[in-house]
Amino acid sequence: MSMVYFNILMAFSVSFVGLLMYRSHLMSSLLCLEGMMLSLFVMMSMTVLNNHFTLASMAPIILLVFAACEAALGLSLLVMVSNTYGTDHVQNLNLLQC
Repeated sequence: MSMVYFNILMAFSVSFVGLLMYRSHLMSSLLCLEGMMLSLFVMMSMTVLNNHFTLASMAPIILLVFAACEAALGLSLLVMVSNTYGTDHVQNLNLLQC
Protein backbone atom coordinates (compact mmCIF):
# COMPACT_ATOMS: atom_id res chain seq x y z
CA MET A 1 0.00 0.00 0.00
CA SER A 2 1.50 3.30 -1.03
CA MET A 3 1.75 6.25 1.30
CA VAL A 4 -0.90 8.23 -0.58
CA TYR A 5 -3.50 5.48 -0.18
CA PHE A 6 -2.56 5.14 3.47
CA ASN A 7 -3.08 8.88 4.04
CA ILE A 8 -6.46 8.80 2.33
CA LEU A 9 -7.47 5.75 4.35
CA MET A 10 -6.40 7.55 7.52
CA ALA A 11 -8.47 10.60 6.52
CA PHE A 12 -11.49 8.33 6.06
CA SER A 13 -10.83 6.68 9.42
CA VAL A 14 -10.48 10.00 11.23
CA SER A 15 -13.73 11.22 9.68
CA PHE A 16 -15.47 8.00 10.69
CA VAL A 17 -14.20 8.25 14.26
CA GLY A 18 -15.30 11.89 14.31
CA LEU A 19 -18.75 10.82 13.15
CA LEU A 20 -18.93 8.30 15.99
CA MET A 21 -17.65 10.74 18.61
CA TYR A 22 -19.55 13.91 17.65
CA ARG A 23 -22.89 12.42 16.72
CA SER A 24 -24.74 14.59 19.24
CA HIS A 25 -24.48 17.67 16.99
CA LEU A 26 -25.99 17.53 13.53
CA MET A 27 -23.51 20.00 12.03
CA SER A 28 -20.50 17.99 13.21
CA SER A 29 -22.02 14.80 11.84
CA LEU A 30 -22.62 16.40 8.45
CA LEU A 31 -19.06 17.71 8.34
CA CYS A 32 -17.64 14.27 9.13
CA LEU A 33 -19.84 12.70 6.45
CA GLU A 34 -18.49 15.19 3.92
CA GLY A 35 -14.93 14.30 4.91
CA MET A 36 -15.71 10.63 4.40
CA MET A 37 -17.24 11.28 0.99
CA LEU A 38 -14.28 13.42 -0.07
CA SER A 39 -11.76 10.76 0.90
CA LEU A 40 -13.83 8.10 -0.89
CA PHE A 41 -13.94 10.28 -4.00
CA VAL A 42 -10.18 10.81 -4.01
CA MET A 43 -9.49 7.12 -3.39
CA MET A 44 -11.89 6.01 -6.11
CA SER A 45 -10.47 8.52 -8.59
CA MET A 46 -6.91 7.41 -7.90
CA THR A 47 -7.85 3.75 -8.21
CA VAL A 48 -9.55 4.33 -11.55
CA LEU A 49 -6.62 6.35 -12.87
CA ASN A 50 -3.89 4.01 -11.63
CA ASN A 51 -5.51 0.78 -12.80
CA HIS A 52 -6.85 2.18 -16.10
CA PHE A 53 -10.44 1.09 -15.50
CA THR A 54 -12.11 2.67 -18.50
CA LEU A 55 -15.51 1.21 -17.71
CA ALA A 56 -15.45 2.56 -14.15
CA SER A 57 -14.36 6.07 -15.05
CA MET A 58 -17.83 7.47 -14.33
CA ALA A 59 -17.97 6.02 -10.80
CA PRO A 60 -16.17 8.95 -9.08
CA ILE A 61 -18.49 11.45 -10.77
CA ILE A 62 -21.55 9.47 -9.69
CA LEU A 63 -20.19 9.37 -6.13
CA LEU A 64 -19.67 13.14 -6.26
CA VAL A 65 -23.27 13.64 -7.41
CA PHE A 66 -24.57 11.55 -4.52
CA ALA A 67 -22.32 13.48 -2.12
CA ALA A 68 -23.75 16.78 -3.36
CA CYS A 69 -27.30 15.49 -2.94
CA GLU A 70 -26.47 14.27 0.55
CA ALA A 71 -24.97 17.63 1.47
CA ALA A 72 -27.98 19.56 0.18
CA LEU A 73 -30.41 17.30 2.00
CA GLY A 74 -28.35 17.44 5.20
CA LEU A 75 -28.09 21.22 5.16
CA SER A 76 -31.80 21.64 4.52
CA LEU A 77 -32.50 19.29 7.43
CA LEU A 78 -30.09 21.28 9.60
CA VAL A 79 -31.84 24.56 8.74
CA MET A 80 -35.26 23.06 9.42
CA VAL A 81 -34.20 21.56 12.75
CA SER A 82 -32.41 24.70 13.92
CA ASN A 83 -35.41 26.87 13.01
CA THR A 84 -37.85 24.53 14.72
CA TYR A 85 -35.93 23.61 17.88
CA GLY A 86 -33.34 26.40 18.08
CA THR A 87 -30.42 23.99 18.37
CA ASP A 88 -28.70 21.24 16.42
CA HIS A 89 -28.50 18.72 19.27
CA VAL A 90 -29.72 15.37 18.03
CA GLN A 91 -30.78 14.23 21.51
CA ASN A 92 -33.40 17.00 21.72
CA LEU A 93 -35.23 15.75 18.65
CA ASN A 94 -38.33 13.69 19.15
CA LEU A 95 -38.68 11.75 15.93
CA LEU A 96 -41.93 10.08 16.96
CA GLN A 97 -43.93 13.28 16.58
CA CYS A 98 -45.50 14.11 13.24
